[in-house]
Amino acid sequence: MSDPIGDMLTQIRNATMRRRRSVELPHSKLKEELAKLLVKEGYLEKAKNFKESGRPGKMIHLDLKYENEEPLISEIKRISKPGQRIYSMVKKLPRKFRGITIVSTSKGLMTDKQARKKGLGGELICEVI
Repeated sequence: MSDPIGDMLTQIRNATMRRRRSVELPHSKLKEELAKLLVKEGYLEKAKNFKESGRPGKMIHLDLKYENEEPLISEIKRISKPGQRIYSMVKKLPRKFRGITIVSTSKGLMTDKQARKKGLGGELICEVI
């Protein structure tokens, strides 16, 4: 069983540890939405889709964000996995002092704060610090 979101998070984590400026990974709608949310929240510089000649399918190019040569993403980990989905009602969404939890709701991907504001619960995708 594969976990494309887990692979994406691992590639980002490995790139930040190696101080890489960018990451390229295979495209999916969920990965694209997750990347857009991370850009909007200020954890990534930018995300764009592209088609590489000679390769099937689209790719996503992520530019990682650094401040004083330190990555803004110090920790990124998967919460809900293909073998064990984790769901939460709006009242039980985790509260973070630092960082965000990304939730997949019926209205799309959003941060825990946005989900609380809209009164939505859902699947806990990942945690970013």
